[in-house]
Amino acid sequence: MPSTRKVTRRELVRGAVAAAAAAPVVSRDLLAQPPSSKLRVALIGCGGRGSHVALEVLRLGHQVVALCDVDENQITAARRFLADKFEPGKATLEKAAAYGDYRRLLEQAKTFDAAVVATGSRWHAPISVALMKAGKHVYCEKPLVYRLAEARELGQLASQCKVATQTGTQGGSSKAFRRAVEIIQAGLLGSIDRVYLWCDGYGPNPPSHDRPPGEDPVPAGLNWDFWLGPAPWRPFKKGVYHPGCLRFQNWLDLCNGMLAGQGAHTFYLPVRALDLGPPVRVEAQLPEPLRETYVSKGRFRFEYPARGQRPSLSLWWYDGGAYPPEEITASLKTISGKVPNMGCLFLGERGELYTGGWGGEGLLRLKGDKQWRGVLDHEAAKKVPVTLPRVAGDNHVLEWIEACRGGPATWSDFTVGARVSEAYLPGILALRLGRPIEYDGAAQRVPDAPEADRWIRKTYRTKWLL
Repeated sequence: MPSTRKVTRRELVRGAVAAAAAAPVVSRDLLAQPPSSKLRVALIGCGGRGSHVALEVLRLGHQVVALCDVDENQITAARRFLADKFEPGKATLEKAAAYGDYRRLLEQAKTFDAAVVATGSRWHAPISVALMKAGKHVYCEKPLVYRLAEARELGQLASQCKVATQTGTQGGSSKAFRRAVEIIQAGLLGSIDRVYLWCDGYGPNPPSHDRPPGEDPVPAGLNWDFWLGPAPWRPFKKGVYHPGCLRFQNWLDLCNGMLAGQGAHTFYLPVRALDLGPPVRVEAQLPEPLRETYVSKGRFRFEYPARGQRPSLSLWWYDGGAYPPEEITASLKTISGKVPNMGCLFLGERGELYTGGWGGEGLLRLKGDKQWRGVLDHEAAKKVPVTLPRVAGDNHVLEWIEACRGGPATWSDFTVGARVSEAYLPGILALRLGRPIEYDGAAQRVPDAPEADRWIRKTYRTKWLL
């Protein structure tokens, strides 16, 4: 009989644990290891996200031996944060070397084995490339790249250098995410021709606008020109760009707005489960004329070609308070009384599957079901075999560290992160051009818009590059 009972979060967690028992699990090797076996990790980009990844490195029994940031204040704050949160590592952290230039860090390459890159996305590819060429393992925060051409370069280089890489899309290490992939690929939903993605978790975006006039004094300890790095120079304005990713994220010369900031997470499941490559067509709806920042409400439609037995796919993206049509999301209100503020919804011929914005929560509703059930609790889903590896504690950093130490490759390595980037970044081209585009993914170009190449290829300022 179809289910009629609401699923609870507790049931989701309990079901995840049960399903994990049947899956291969990456082992957890904590503090009980000799110093010689501990990974020496450098942190490049010492803001909040980087500091939290570094904290997990410490908790897993490894060392943070260097802190690198163009803002001395960020280094000081990160050192204090890590020492406060992880008392056993305090003595080591006090000795961790400080660098204001990643190039000087690389001159001391023998002092570290791996690096976490948590700068702004304009810096992700240049620094990650330099690290991989030096033979270092790299964990890079999302968005993995700023420009489309960087994605393929990073993916290919990671394979050539044979280093362990991980893209910071942590939802991909959750049991629910991997179970959702297994369910979709097993055909439980039947043919899937529509996917809806949305993000309203950070409040509304302001309307697209230009930079404020004037210039403010650069704070002591901040190398502003180095902070801009590959991006075009602009004057410093207090509270506009730095510190914090939510400040600079919407400035299109520095990042690619919410489509990249959250899209790197939410596009991941469709790319993985449906084997998506680049779209062949993208349409962006502009609620106002595009200026220097991302739009107030992002609405995009991506068209992907048929893949083997899979049909062509239409995928919609919404952000800034925009949501899919009510008739699409109405059934989701039965979960908590309202449409979740982030999500990924697959519509198939035999049912639908929903996950949260990071993919770490999974709900399934097949034709005939009156309520949603967890992807690990639904009776029909229990018949789908467990085929993908699981990570102890859903720990994304652990999976990378195990790969650094000779274990299996990570599931979100740079080849995968590159595919996800190529799935959503053409949307920025449609936004910039202000019209629908036909996209040639193989050549990475818009055939009838050669002017789009400046947003696809590298146009770096080279002053701060290796």
